[in-house]
Amino acid sequence: MKSKLPKVLHQICGKSLVAHVIDSLRDTGIDDITVVVGHGREQVEDALGSKVKFVYQEQQLGTGHAVLQARDAVDHSKRILVVSGDTPLLSPVTLSALIKRQRESGAVISVLTAVLNDPTGYGRILRDAGGGVLGIVEEKDADEQQKCIAEINSGTYCFSGRFLFEGLAKLQPNNSQNEYYLTDLVALAVQAELRVEGQVCSDSREIQGINSRLQLAEAASIMNTLTLEGLMNEGVTIVDPASTFIEPGVLVGRDSVILPFTMLQGKTVIGADCSIGPQTRLIDCVIGDRVNVENSVAKEAEIGDDCVVGPFAYLRPETVLGSCVKVGDFVEIKKSFIDQGSKVPHLSYVGDSTLGKNVNIGAGTITCNYDGFTKSTTEIGDGAFIGSNTNLVAPVRVGAGAVVAAGSTITKDVPEKSLGVARGKQVNVEKWAGPSAKNKQ
Repeated sequence: MKSKLPKVLHQICGKSLVAHVIDSLRDTGIDDITVVVGHGREQVEDALGSKVKFVYQEQQLGTGHAVLQARDAVDHSKRILVVSGDTPLLSPVTLSALIKRQRESGAVISVLTAVLNDPTGYGRILRDAGGGVLGIVEEKDADEQQKCIAEINSGTYCFSGRFLFEGLAKLQPNNSQNEYYLTDLVALAVQAELRVEGQVCSDSREIQGINSRLQLAEAASIMNTLTLEGLMNEGVTIVDPASTFIEPGVLVGRDSVILPFTMLQGKTVIGADCSIGPQTRLIDCVIGDRVNVENSVAKEAEIGDDCVVGPFAYLRPETVLGSCVKVGDFVEIKKSFIDQGSKVPHLSYVGDSTLGKNVNIGAGTITCNYDGFTKSTTEIGDGAFIGSNTNLVAPVRVGAGAVVAAGSTITKDVPEKSLGVARGKQVNVEKWAGPSAKNKQ
């Protein structure tokens, strides 16, 4: 990867490679997970925290040696699933099918395989005339005939726990890399006349491992494609899948339309009949029904039904919009609640504020919520009208039905149904302009 970051911590679609793997395991129903760490162990442990157990492989002596480090951390009487930390596309459906195959067949090993048009770089599956698995030969140890085999080892296995650790104790590094190969357990099982099963993955894209930035990008593209396909199959229109990026776990309601150059990330939930985009990014947002968001960015915001946002709006964390709210162009809102029917049409900043129903905010208005030491709140009552180019210096309250004159700097509360004016008196100098005005300046 040519990076200071351990490979499994590189991210696709909002999560690290290993986090994707762990989430798939949990979705399969597995909650006893042990991670074998080596290079960059501290970073991996910090990233995963208490979600899993860790064992340390001090010397990297092959896959068999890595699994052997977990011998004291797992229950040998159970089935043990072994998965690589750099295979983020593995699905719970595929993992469940592998476990079921091992359980129902009584095999000591079930190996997940795939058939590839180009198997270069992968270990090849050796089968007998009846289709039984005889062994796995690594690419570096394969002869020319074996390299022509299209069925490959994915590196994912389901083992009988007792066989796994008894077999690992017998492994020898008899290969070109002088390493202990986990794949050699297949040959040991065959020699002992024990059953070995091969489960072909229905979608070969799932087994793709990551060993370069190019493969990282390819895996991200595949995951994004699978996510978009799932949403479209559930009734979402995605105008241009090639320019749309949606992370797994994002929910979108039926008959919503996602326009080009849009990114939906994290735990974002979007209702039905919405129009999102173009060029919009939503991160961990909750969006109601019939919402239109155009050319805007929102993070950890809630947007109610029938709202219109953008173009070029920025909704920061803890922004909550009630129903039928309009947030227009070049508006920034932070940690504020804006109630039903209110409008912030353009060129305004609203921070640490509460706006009632049917409030209108004129262009160029800002809430001055920070004095360099503390952040204070602004309250605007139902039906208030704030004129253009107004500064509301918090803490301050504008009552229901009040009007603030354009160009005012409001430092004191404005009572209900009152007019607040706070600006310098206009002075007109007659005959100032004219041929000699330049000399007067």
